[in-house]
Amino acid sequence: NDPAALAKWYLKWLSVPIDPENPEYGASFKASEFPAGGLNVWSPFKDSTTYLNPSDKPYMFNFMVDDLDGAMAQVIEGGAEQIDEIIDSEFGRFGWFMDPEGNKVELWEPGSTE
Repeated sequence: NDPAALAKWYLKWLSVPIDPENPEYGASFKASEFPAGGLNVWSPFKDSTTYLNPSDKPYMFNFMVDDLDGAMAQVIEGGAEQIDEIIDSEFGRFGWFMDPEGNKVELWEPGSTE
């Protein structure tokens, strides 16, 4: 609804690299700056999936973070709503929240590469 405001929210609460003077350009992420074991992921889901709930949108954002607990605390302070509990898995740690415009967001802290 308000791309500039949403971009500025992501800049403030998750340090997404957005130029505050030109938020309409979005953000670019350099693979060379990914943490060890970090990946770009594209995962299509059937339209019958419940994985994107409670969002009514047909997509979800996923961001890699180096401190899931800290990142989740920041977005909650910024007004986001945490969805479900944080999960530890063989692929790392995962947490979810709804952003101010109702987009479901997954935060992923990659596991150790040892």
